Amino acid sequence: MCAFKNKLSLSQLYAKKSLCLRFYARGVICFLLLCAAPHAGLFSDTIMFTSNAMSGYTGKTKEYTLLEGNAVIRTAKIEIYAENIELSGEDFRFVSAWGAVRGKNIEDDMDFTCDNLKYDRVQEVVTLQNNAVISDNPNGVTAKAEIIQYNQHTGIAMMQIDIELKQKDAMCTGAFAIYRREEQILEMSGNPKIEKGSDIFRAREVMMNLETDEIRLDGRVRGTVVDTQTEDAAPVPAPAPAPAQTTPSTEPEIDAGESAGVQ
Repeated sequence: MCAFKNKLSLSQLYAKKSLCLRFYARGVICFLLLCAAPHAGLFSDTIMFTSNAMSGYTGKTKEYTLLEGNAVIRTAKIEIYAENIELSGEDFRFVSAWGAVRGKNIEDDMDFTCDNLKYDRVQEVVTLQNNAVISDNPNGVTAKAEIIQYNQHTGIAMMQIDIELKQKDAMCTGAFAIYRREEQILEMSGNPKIEKGSDIFRAREVMMNLETDEIRLDGRVRGTVVDTQTEDAAPVPAPAPAPAQTTPSTEPEIDAGESAGVQ
């Protein structure tokens, strides 16, 4: 069922956004063709969304559309799946999602999950909150944090609180991090630590090139480096004991006749 509150009619929506609605028994499938006014400096985009139910509200200071139950929205740049999704602002600029949120940044081939999501379609900024995880599939990078903010335009992710970033055999942890996807550069602070194989690096600030494995440490540097060549080398067998040698006697030989007293 699709209900619009506060006397929000289809004619009003057509006048504002050129809206086409199609209803199915199992839910609602909607296509929004958004054409901003040229002087507004915004953009034209197409949103496709589905849900079990939809409601909307419009007023002088606020308007929104709420999708409830198995909600999905798709644009050319992003897909979002959640229990609930709300679209608000002029031309549905702002997207909020909560409840088992997952999705994909289509252009960058990055998957994400979280508990709560906010997306600014104009600034192209996605903010993931609570149990946030992103997977940069082309570069084999997976990052976890309480808050991850990703800018689709610049390809930069900012992460905060309980960060874990994995790539190949490297595990990076800290309280604050900036991941520059295009350059494959990771900058970390807040008690950062890099574990790479058996090696451990700590400092006040850490920068790592995830492509070349080059690491730069600044401030209170400390760490542990294991010589893997020594560890992996085959043990050298102990030399076999030398055979016992008989020492020649220095006593004079005694004639048998003399020893018997034979004259």
